[in-house]
Amino acid sequence: MKIIIHTSSMVPIYEQITDQVKTLIRRGEMKENDNLPSVRTLSKELKISALTVKKAYDQLESEGFVVTVHGKGTYVAAVGAELLLEEQKKELEADLEQAIQKGRRCGISDEDIRSLFELILEG
Repeated sequence: MKIIIHTSSMVPIYEQITDQVKTLIRRGEMKENDNLPSVRTLSKELKISALTVKKAYDQLESEGFVVTVHGKGTYVAAVGAELLLEEQKKELEADLEQAIQKGRRCGISDEDIRSLFELILEG
């Protein structure tokens, strides 16, 4: 499992971990019953606090993406790819809504926001 942490990002580290694990599951790179690295192993690998990894794993478990078996480890739960994709679309929709509202508060027209969005998509 390859996780990349961007320390300069405004996104909290535990969210970066949860987002990347969800993406790996959606892409089929992690499948049902695949074992995630232990909290201690991943924290050493990423050079971050074990508490941060634990928070990410707890978040993933509360959302139903992983299951932790005490003494055995954390495993990918039976999650439909479509359900995961819908979850990610919902998060993206909320983020886009925030960006649009911020643009409007700054006095940017909807047309200019749309143009900026298309420019970013062309990236």
